[in-house]
Amino acid sequence: MNSELAEHSQFKDAETGQFNPKSLIIWPLSQLFRFIEWPMKRIQNLLGLGTMPYIFLLPNLCFFGLFVVLPLFVNFAFSLTGGTNLYLDERAFTGTEQYAFLLDCGNYADPLSCREDRFWKGLLNTAIFITLQLTFLVLFSLITALVLNKKIRARGFFRSVYFFPVLLSPVVVALIWKWILLRDGILNAWLVELSFDKILFFVSPAWAMFWAIFISIWAHMGFYTLIILAGLQAIPPDLYEAAEMDGTKQERIFWRITLPLLWPNLLVVIVLALIKGVQTFDEVFVLTGGGPGTATQFIVQYIYNTGFTNQIQNFGLAAAASVILGVVLFGLTMLQLAATRWKDNG
Repeated sequence: MNSELAEHSQFKDAETGQFNPKSLIIWPLSQLFRFIEWPMKRIQNLLGLGTMPYIFLLPNLCFFGLFVVLPLFVNFAFSLTGGTNLYLDERAFTGTEQYAFLLDCGNYADPLSCREDRFWKGLLNTAIFITLQLTFLVLFSLITALVLNKKIRARGFFRSVYFFPVLLSPVVVALIWKWILLRDGILNAWLVELSFDKILFFVSPAWAMFWAIFISIWAHMGFYTLIILAGLQAIPPDLYEAAEMDGTKQERIFWRITLPLLWPNLLVVIVLALIKGVQTFDEVFVLTGGGPGTATQFIVQYIYNTGFTNQIQNFGLAAAASVILGVVLFGLTMLQLAATRWKDNG
């Protein structure tokens, strides 16, 4: 077989003239590219060179439109309807009735005064979670990146260790920590060995929220540390050398050089962490189920329960809640970007 292939010039090495095994892979690919080249040339001649970038983007745009843009419009349409039917054409048009039901509150700071108190309780829990989780996530990621950016022993190993939890599935993360935090779990076993009483972590609302925040930071900190570490390595070393030659203190170097130059990366971390925090569902759902009571039920879980797990599935109300959540998240992102532009211009 090899002797037959070696007789063909396309399977021979250009320099030695000997049979090249790699050509068995290269030749079919080259034939495939030639097959694709023919219609692409025709499209280029017909539409012009300037339209070719859009032709290459077209498959991704179609995918994005089918699975992102279209569901957004369908979701908004569902939010304007009522009833329990699944198909949109079988649902009654109710206008903004679902939004009015969600926003009907005597005091927006008190979820119990609202007509749909579970929605506002979910928003309040989400706000508390994001405020604490985002603050400590950025702080710990920054400190970790600063340490890993120094010339320490086994630096590559520690970078891998901090990034490893990011590779785990959120469900796996939640199950591991649930196994640790159960009444008869590892942590309580250690407490008993140290002559302390067992702590029912999933019975206390404060403990449940604490572990939801802690586990979220533990699971995602490596990703944001990597972004900040990339920003630190992009800062020119000459700036630090000049500052040290001038006798500048390390604290002043951090506030005057490191932090301002690192701000674009920190902004990326803040925006991504904010979006991720609002979307938190699977980890907390597996860990606490939203309990005890509704202490750790976040807004995404409210939407999930309202649309799918409740005895009466209210698709319209769940869709309206998701639209409100999207508007709030979009507004927060725009505020952050505006603050960044103001800081850069100022």
